[in-house]
Formats: sequence, C-alpha cells, structure tokens
Amino acid sequence: MEITIKKPSINKILQDLGIEEINKGASTGTQWLNTKGSIIESFSPADGRLVGSVRQAMPEDYEFVIHKATAAFQEWSIVPAPKRGEIVRQIGMRLREYKDSLGALVSYEMGKVYQEGLGEVQEMIDIADYAVGLSRQLYGFTMHSEREQHRMYEQYHPLGVVGVVTAFNFPVAVWAWNAMLALVCGDVVVWKPSSKVMLSAIAVHKIIEKTLAENDVPEGVLSLVAGGSAGIGDLMLNDRRIPLVSVTGSTRVGKHVNKVVGERLGKTILELGGNNAIIISQHANLELALMGSLFGAVATAGQRCTTTRRLIIHESVYEEFKERLVNAYKQLRIGDPLEEGVIVGPLIDIEAVNTFIQAQEKIKEEGGSIAFGGAVLNGEGYESGCYVQPCIAEVKNEYEIVQEETFAPIVYLIKYKTIEEAVNINNAVPQGLSSSIFSNHVMETEYFLSHRGSDCGIANVNIATNGAEIGGAFGGEKDTGGGRESGSDSWKAYMRRQTNTINFSASLPLAQGISFNI
Repeated sequence: MEITIKKPSINKILQDLGIEEINKGASTGTQWLNTKGSIIESFSPADGRLVGSVRQAMPEDYEFVIHKATAAFQEWSIVPAPKRGEIVRQIGMRLREYKDSLGALVSYEMGKVYQEGLGEVQEMIDIADYAVGLSRQLYGFTMHSEREQHRMYEQYHPLGVVGVVTAFNFPVAVWAWNAMLALVCGDVVVWKPSSKVMLSAIAVHKIIEKTLAENDVPEGVLSLVAGGSAGIGDLMLNDRRIPLVSVTGSTRVGKHVNKVVGERLGKTILELGGNNAIIISQHANLELALMGSLFGAVATAGQRCTTTRRLIIHESVYEEFKERLVNAYKQLRIGDPLEEGVIVGPLIDIEAVNTFIQAQEKIKEEGGSIAFGGAVLNGEGYESGCYVQPCIAEVKNEYEIVQEETFAPIVYLIKYKTIEEAVNINNAVPQGLSSSIFSNHVMETEYFLSHRGSDCGIANVNIATNGAEIGGAFGGEKDTGGGRESGSDSWKAYMRRQTNTINFSASLPLAQGISFNI
C-alpha cells in the first residue's frame, strides 16, 4: 500500500516548532540566552527563500553555557543511570509528537526529501529507545587476580562535558546519536550545529526544553551554542573542561580537530569522509544491485558520508548494468523535497553545485567520461539554483578526483576481473567508511568480509552502503577518523574507564615478589 504524504505548510511548521523571524543562538536547556552576535540567515535550497535567522552566540555566551554545563555535570553524574534513561525515554516521546513538523523543517532547511527528513527524526526516536535500554546495561568486567584473596574488576564512570559538532547533511540525528548515549552515561552535552542548518537544531532544543523543565533536570545538561566554527568551534576544541569532542564533518576538518584536541590530550570521536564502493559481481542479483546502487548514490542528493561513490562492476556484466543504471537515472524525479514522489532534492547551496561542476571537469581532464547526467537544472521549480541532475561517470580508480570525496551525486563506474582485484580497488582510497558487495557466491562474500577483504568500518552484503542501523557501531577507518557512534559498545567512548583491585586478605603481596622487612 502506498503512503500518501501531504505537502506540509512551512509557515505552520515554523509556528509549531517555535521558530521565530530572528532566533536566539544559545540555550542551557531551559533558558535561552540573549545572544548578541551577528545575524546568520538560513535560506532553503528548495526554493531559495529565507527560512529564518539566528543571532549567533558570542564567546561570553559560550562561557556562560560551559559554566552551567560543568556545574550540571556534578548533579547529573550522580543520578542513577536508569533514572537518566527515564528522561531520555521522555525525550523520545516528545520527539514522536513533533516528528512530522521537525522532519519537514529538516527537509526544507537542508534539502533532503521529506521522507528522509521523517526518517532522520525516526533515527532520533530509535536511538532514544536504544539508550533507555542501555541505561540498565552499563556493565564492567570481573577478572581473576594473580594474587590470593584479591578481586579485580573494571567499571565505567561518567566522563564530563561532551562537545558535539554536527554537519549540515544530518542536522538533528547525529546529535541524538551522541547526546542520548552521553546522557545515560552521566555526561552533559554542548551542541554546536552546522551554521547551514541552525534552525533545525534550535527547533530540537525548543522541543525538549519542556521535558527537561518538567523533570527538574539541572540547567546545562543539554545545551546549544550556535555560532561559527572559527569562533565557537575553536573555543570548544581548545577547552580543557571538555574531555570529549565528537565531530562529524570532512577529513580536512577532522585533522584540524584531532590536532587541536590532541595537543591538550583530549578525546575525540571523528566521523569523517567516505568514498564508499559497491562491488557488483557476475554472480549478483542485478535487480537487487541496481536498487541498492541507485539508493546508495542518489539518496540525500549524494550528500551522505555513506553515499555510494564508486560502483566496481565485473567486466562480464558491466555494459548491461551500466545500461540499466542509466535507464533508472532517467526516471528519477528531481524537485521540491517536500513534494510527494520526489526522489532527489537540491544540494545544500551554490557552493556545493560549483563543486559538482568542477568535479566533472576534473573527470574529463583525467581521461574519464560522463555516461549520463551532470547538468545544473534551471527554470520553473529550480529557481534556487541548487538542483542538479545526478551524474554517472566512467573512470579509473587511480584518478585523483576518484580518490577524493565529492559531496554531490556523482557515481563512478569501474571495471574489474577478479574478486581480489575488486577488493583491492575498494580499499585503494584514503577513506574507509562503508562498503558493500552484491553477490550470491558465498566464497566471494566471505572473502569480502574477511580480514583480507574490505578495510572499511562497515561492510555489507546485498544491501547498499548507506542506511546504517542504530544498533550497530557506526564509523570507519583511515581518513574516516576511526570513531564509532550509536550502537554496540560505542557507549564506552563517553565514559571514563577504571580498573579496581580489592585485597580482602590480611597480607599485602607486592608486585614482582618484592618484600620489605619493617
């Protein structure tokens, strides 16, 4: 049964979410600060219209927020974890009430299609549910001591203030991935959203503030500081009061973060660029492979870190698959992300469009060719200038442009002969986030998943490179940063690990057999 989604009214959405013409740029959870920074305007890539403005936070606003957060940690960290989980449960319930409105704002401000916007809010709800269960499972390990009548074990303590820096492509979900886990772990969170999508972040804080107030949650447990990276972002990175900074962004940004935070010996969770590939075997179900490749390459207009950038196709099915893919691209509906049936929305801004154009020029300079698409769309419905036709290019993996992550809907087609060659091509890029193989041949799929196979943090079989579930640890290797968020045991990154040894004997055996005659 098809689901009919009525196009939402933007004015009503903004009203429902409490978004004003000019919005304050900092909150301590239940108190909004009268920020006095410069105005930053948010224009929708869907139609070019002004969504709203934010008066950015100043350094003194940041200092006030951090002061409140450090004080709040002293209270929040001693609240029993299951009780912290109960607050998270209520946050999840509140998000359910505003799912449609928040999903529409995410879609309109960022440009992803409405169903993806709704899906992003659902991820927030799902991670809240996950964190509620986690609040009763923050386990440690007991180990046997080498000394008689001694007990040794490990436990995890709350870490402190967690700084969360998010990117434009997932305006709200990535914050939740970090914040919900950090909350049940006993941490407090300060969020610096992307300057391109600040209104979505402000809407989230307006949604949750009532829940925080109703439960007398200490002011500063969940805070927001909306400001530029050169100001607020650098303050956060250099701040010794923040033991952990979680950053989602480009590899270039991640290297800067790692250097600054590393110099003060702070901890980081880095979720950086991807250059994700799907291997399409001669043993693949080509219908499945086509669907997975299409979704992987064009979802969010190619602006996901898990977007499929490369299709590594066996030479025996290369031409057939290319023809099928081109035919599928011809049927893509490109347009207003809030319109039902639209598959591809706009890029985030004109700068992204220029990057899309420049990448195609580089492909041709290096000897590649455009098999389909690549145009910038103009005319009725495309007035914002941010709409493009997704592009299919035929290339070699060693091209410089192929080694980079172009954050736009360009997918590269590459031929291979053997599974070993295909895996080598998959791995022969600086990034290591997500990967996939479509094959019904068990020896191929097991090779791909083995330690000689994909070197990515995510390796899938017969599904796309994107669409990760919150239950599994999310992240990648190499230039992707090595961080892990969301499920599995990623919660440990938000806590302080401690080893404890207890002597319940009447003697004191010393290490290395040392003894004192006293």
